[in-house]
Amino acid sequence: MRVSACVLVLTLAVALVADEGHRHHASGVGELGKVTFPTSCTRDLQPDFERAVAMLHSFWYQEAEAAFRTIAEKDPDCAIAYWGVGMSLHHPLWAPASPAEVERGAAALEKAKAANKATPRERAYIEALSSVYDSAKASLAARNQAFAQSMEKVYKSYPDDVEAAIFYALALRSTADPTDKTYAVQRRVGAIIDPLFEKQPDHPGLAHYVIHNYDYPELAQRGLNAARRYAQIAPAAPHALHMPSHIFIRLGLWEDAIRSNIDSANAARAHFKKNGSKADLGEQLHAMDYLAYAYLQRGEVGKATSVWEELKTIKDADWSNFAAYHSATAIPARVTLETRRWADARNLPEPTYSGGSFWTLVANGHVYWARALGSARTGVPQQAHREIARLTELREKLASAGQKDGVAMVEILVLSARGWTAFAERKREEAVQLLRAAADLEDATDKHPVTPGAILPAREQFADMLAELGRHREALAAYEASLKVAPNRFNSLRGAAQAASAAGNSEQAARYAATLKQVAPNADPELLRKTSAAVAAK
Repeated sequence: MRVSACVLVLTLAVALVADEGHRHHASGVGELGKVTFPTSCTRDLQPDFERAVAMLHSFWYQEAEAAFRTIAEKDPDCAIAYWGVGMSLHHPLWAPASPAEVERGAAALEKAKAANKATPRERAYIEALSSVYDSAKASLAARNQAFAQSMEKVYKSYPDDVEAAIFYALALRSTADPTDKTYAVQRRVGAIIDPLFEKQPDHPGLAHYVIHNYDYPELAQRGLNAARRYAQIAPAAPHALHMPSHIFIRLGLWEDAIRSNIDSANAARAHFKKNGSKADLGEQLHAMDYLAYAYLQRGEVGKATSVWEELKTIKDADWSNFAAYHSATAIPARVTLETRRWADARNLPEPTYSGGSFWTLVANGHVYWARALGSARTGVPQQAHREIARLTELREKLASAGQKDGVAMVEILVLSARGWTAFAERKREEAVQLLRAAADLEDATDKHPVTPGAILPAREQFADMLAELGRHREALAAYEASLKVAPNRFNSLRGAAQAASAAGNSEQAARYAATLKQVAPNADPELLRKTSAAVAAK
């Protein structure tokens, strides 16, 4: 599909979203959802305050901060409005606040403490948020832990306060260990918010946090109702339009994921044109990453490529925004590697952002890793070794900064790149061991919310390698293991069908081939013809 055609489709989707939002507004749900948060501020500002809280619940942080500041300007003694500013600058499930954001948040909390209008309940909210801006707590993890402990006190002190329960659930969810496969924290959060969502199905925060809470392969089905509702609850918020796709992708519902992210990208694009907010460009790019991923799982290479082409036209984004920069490096890597365009992957351009943040390093790692795989798969292991050296350097920088999650993410890339490079050098057993180690490490944790999924799941890569070695039964088992975590992935379904056929299991092969045809009815014929590798045939 040409870029212009893609833009036409997206433009039509904007009209549908706008119409959908109008219908829901007319029905009383409202374009941002229903929030009830009583305050001691000037009575006529109460609707504005609740609208700002609704923005906050949909992570529309920049808009929420501006809305809370406007309320404070109109009523300078409204202490809870300054709390709202501080909450808008704390992003518990995303990236740490920048130094400038921390400074603004701390200043807002000081104004909140000095303001005259505040009930004991409001003072409790303000005191709880003060723990986030404690200068002794430098890391996001430490701030999240402190906030969860403080909000638990508010929650227990005001058991009838639904917003206290919701903000406590959000704070608690932010403390979950990504390596805990018992999902102990998520189960505690679910016990709080699931019953509330049944009672308040139009609350944006409840729908949003249910989705985040169950954004895991084993739990995703529990979030499907919230995913179906959230875009209807808050159609004005780009993130609310995107967020359902987290669940859709976990369940392999590609058409739903595509629709969700077309709507989100359009809404963010339209809002950027209206207000020039770079935060909206970040939201657009985030949706585009998920959109490219979903197109690729349907084998629709032209549409995925058109997303990449649009990415190249975006110049004004705030590349220090981790979601924006992550998308800018992930999309080219996805499109080239998922379609087996190894030479294109090998020649991806040098990363353009050199900042030293956690996500900048991980995102740059996508480029070096894609180039390493592309080099190995086209028989140029010398270049692959150079890219692996760059990945290793990134891993060491992350280790020195104490970024354990980043170390693990990059280590998976290092291991898989080393594996394919060893494979290109005919070191077959070493290659298998390295890919198995990459898969085991990836299995031990879970993806960050910023990404729809691994660019190439390590378990799927392991299966590809086994298939190329003629170990078809083992390959089939590995593909099936990958599909349990990432259902309906194009390459895993195709690989499973091929491996089953090569292993002599025609019934299984037919079943996977039928599923692939159902999942990807309009797949690119050339992509369907490609085998999972080229190196083994050399």
